[in-house]
Amino acid sequence: MPDWVEKACAEYLKRMPREASVEIIEIRPDKRASGKNAEVVQEAEAARILDAAGRDYLVVLDERGEEVTTTRLAQRMEHWLSGGRDVALVIGGADGLHHTLKQKADWLWSLSKLTLPHGMVRVVLAEQLYRAWSVIHHYPYHRE
Repeated sequence: MPDWVEKACAEYLKRMPREASVEIIEIRPDKRASGKNAEVVQEAEAARILDAAGRDYLVVLDERGEEVTTTRLAQRMEHWLSGGRDVALVIGGADGLHHTLKQKADWLWSLSKLTLPHGMVRVVLAEQLYRAWSVIHHYPYHRE
């Protein structure tokens, strides 16, 4: 990721408390070489994502997912925190995500109907997680 993405994510993630810490796990996509098409690349990537996620609550970011307000995201975060499972938030690669991964998701979430670059999604996601946390704990960061 470009330096600006790393810095922006680090800024928001350092604000998260220990009980809601965030770890970024990058899963390298296959390259479209040796006759591999998008379907093959997506399928291999989906298997690696599911392996990394294990039994986590699986949230897949997809432009066809549910759009929510920050307040609604905070409610979901409260549910996640009380659920006793880690949460895996999945951002797709350049070829998108395989349909089987979307089918296995516990929640399909859309940040926007726009197609956004991976780095931008990572920054927006980090900021929204911190914002939702601030709503739950009545911090003055979020204003309505």
